[in-house]
Amino acid sequence: MFETIIDRDRLKQHLGVAGWVIVDCRFDLTNKLAGRVAYRASHIWGAVYADLEHDLSGPPLIDHGRHPLPSPQALETLFERLGIEDRTQVVAYDAAGGSIAARLWWLLRYMGHHKVAVLDGGWQQWIAMDFPVTAGEESNAAGGFHGAPQRHLLHTIDELVGASLLLDSRDPARYRGDCEPIDRVAGHIPGAINRRWKDNLDADGLFLSADDLHLQFTTLFKGTPPQRVSVYCGSGVTACHNLLAIKHAGLEMGRLYAGSWSEWCADPSRPVARHSE
Repeated sequence: MFETIIDRDRLKQHLGVAGWVIVDCRFDLTNKLAGRVAYRASHIWGAVYADLEHDLSGPPLIDHGRHPLPSPQALETLFERLGIEDRTQVVAYDAAGGSIAARLWWLLRYMGHHKVAVLDGGWQQWIAMDFPVTAGEESNAAGGFHGAPQRHLLHTIDELVGASLLLDSRDPARYRGDCEPIDRVAGHIPGAINRRWKDNLDADGLFLSADDLHLQFTTLFKGTPPQRVSVYCGSGVTACHNLLAIKHAGLEMGRLYAGSWSEWCADPSRPVARHSE
């Protein structure tokens, strides 16, 4: 069973194996149709597609960020459409270092499904080996997914006071408030520390070893239990990459603040910090 990441060779060995579902999560925030276009042009053999905004996000219910969490009912419907059943091994991939695929990884875990992994190195590593690809749209037979929200994995905006440590996953310049290309206000939640999600990867776009990640996160947390850490980013997507890396390091996974900075800074009454804490 793969619960964090899987390498391209292991995935290749399981192409077409019953009980495995591969999900292409490629998405471009600057061109929202590009991911599906790329999928239709070429994707890992057997993969189905999940769109960040139409499938992995939903109408605002418990959070009001740019990518609100879908309802549990919507997630069950999505997972069944993708062909996921309770015992299915799911593998998600993208072309962005796992930053979008990690969102699907987290959503499945949130609904109680642990047999899910992100393809290490994603699309780039797969095509570098000339592994099997195909074009067009693919679908799986509907699965029988039964899950329930694991609320201990989630923090809402009013629950952040229960977090011992806030971890901001954005680039340092956005965290410091030097620039803000997306949201209305620059800066970060007061008290948060910065851990850019890209720092979980090496120069080839592969995850650092579990031992390296373990050392980095335990040093960063300074004795705070990982389960007391709440992780956020701009809209609750790339924060999932840090949660994936924490889990891959062998640590207890913290919580996702799904609304993230886009929700926090939309309320003028909430305080904003700039520069390093």
